[in-house]
Amino acid sequence: MKRILSRLLCILICIISLGCARSSEKQSEARHVPRIAIAGLAIESSTFSPAFTHEEAFHAKTGEAILKLYPFLSSDSIDRMRAEWIPILRGVSLPGGIVTREAYESLVEKTLTLLKKNGPYDGLFFDIHGAMSVEGLDDPEGDLIVRIREVVGKETLISTSMDLHGNVSIRLAENTDLITCYRMAPHEDAMQSKKRAVDNLLERLESGKGKPAFKAWIPVPILLPGEKTSTRVEPGKSLYEQVGPAAAQEGIIDAAIWIGYAWADEPRNHAVVMVTGDDKEKVVHTAETLANSFWKVRSQFDFIAPTATLKESLDMATASNKHPFFISDMGDNPTAGGAGDVTWTLKEILARDEFKSEKGPSLIYASLPGPEFVTKAIEAGVGGKVDGYAGAAIDARFAPPIRLSGIVESIVQGDEHAETEVVVKVGSVHVIVTKKRKPYHLEKDFTQLGLDPRKTDIVVVKIGYLVPELYDMRADWIMALTPGGVDQDLDRLEFKRIIRPMFPFDNDMRDPDLTAKLVPPSDY
Repeated sequence: MKRILSRLLCILICIISLGCARSSEKQSEARHVPRIAIAGLAIESSTFSPAFTHEEAFHAKTGEAILKLYPFLSSDSIDRMRAEWIPILRGVSLPGGIVTREAYESLVEKTLTLLKKNGPYDGLFFDIHGAMSVEGLDDPEGDLIVRIREVVGKETLISTSMDLHGNVSIRLAENTDLITCYRMAPHEDAMQSKKRAVDNLLERLESGKGKPAFKAWIPVPILLPGEKTSTRVEPGKSLYEQVGPAAAQEGIIDAAIWIGYAWADEPRNHAVVMVTGDDKEKVVHTAETLANSFWKVRSQFDFIAPTATLKESLDMATASNKHPFFISDMGDNPTAGGAGDVTWTLKEILARDEFKSEKGPSLIYASLPGPEFVTKAIEAGVGGKVDGYAGAAIDARFAPPIRLSGIVESIVQGDEHAETEVVVKVGSVHVIVTKKRKPYHLEKDFTQLGLDPRKTDIVVVKIGYLVPELYDMRADWIMALTPGGVDQDLDRLEFKRIIRPMFPFDNDMRDPDLTAKLVPPSDY
């Protein structure tokens, strides 16, 4: 009996030991799932606009709300299961004026505090735009990543995702490990690019390969607006078609071309090529090939659509039988950093005789901020008459606040950006006035206000190249060269701090040295 009990005890001990071993193994496996933080601030900031961007404009999110920004990190996604995700702080602002130092420091301190609280980290997904300007500070993204490094340490693998209209300073290049940007303008591949940045990060952590052996950085002395460098047309189309195959080579992790941001006067504002990987020869050769390809086609870039003065644009639109005829009011484009409240274009429209009668050509003007006018419109109610001033509260350099006298057609409240939107009909013009500025780039932006852009003769939008939905809707389109903080005529802007010589400012410049610069690793 004792012998049987002894054997049973031995068996029980073995079972317990095996269970403990398996439990320990599972715990070990769990410990090896990488811990990855997510952080970043994104905005395009024009230094040629008198506007300032404050903290509330970033709508900063923390915690689980950040994960909802990325469909590829949904709760049942593969990437979600591959790591323990620690969402820190992610702020995204509409493009606008320079960010106040107070706003920047507040958002940075909140980010650093949360990083300190939730560490340590194996990796960090640094999700930024790359064109932020801050009062009294050059290269904010470079400053931010350096301060993040001081918290997370140099061993943490950082993967950076950017807009191709961002700027890559040498400081940003040094302190990131993996870096990529969009390959399409308009940015139809934005989420795809962010996923690529995350997948690159996960693969390097899971494989144990860690930081890339080589990072090649090449500044290219070109500064062009996005409206001239769209990947829809040549030469941008063919140039960016080289990026995917270049990044797919054995020994290469990623390759990217940044156009840069044209409306900030800072030394880092210019085009850049970067390639990362473990094969030195391929990394260097690929970067130099892409940079030289870019330089060779520099003179071929032109506006994606015909351009004209506003008068010429309106003359064409009113004479056309193609509807809707879109006109891009480019100089004050809030999607590129304009203040959004320049009244010059609307003043010129309302001064034309054909729009003074309600029987004239139907025209939608989107849009103009005017909080006091909105209050008056609400008091008048739908169908009531309203008379007041709107616009030019921030940027009155080209025209003063404009007087609008007409019938209130609709009032809609609750928009994330505009807060309150009203439509007032002045003659045959439907003017959208908002409490806060808002770009209009979706059909529903108009239809929810009772407007039908497809059945309107002329649609004027404060935008540069048309985003896909408007582009598909247009029957005809022209881009008007209007004034504002993101003036497309760069020669009218006073650049003082960009590195010269720079194309197209210095057309007779010699060919630059496009030799790849190998950037030290972030833990150097």
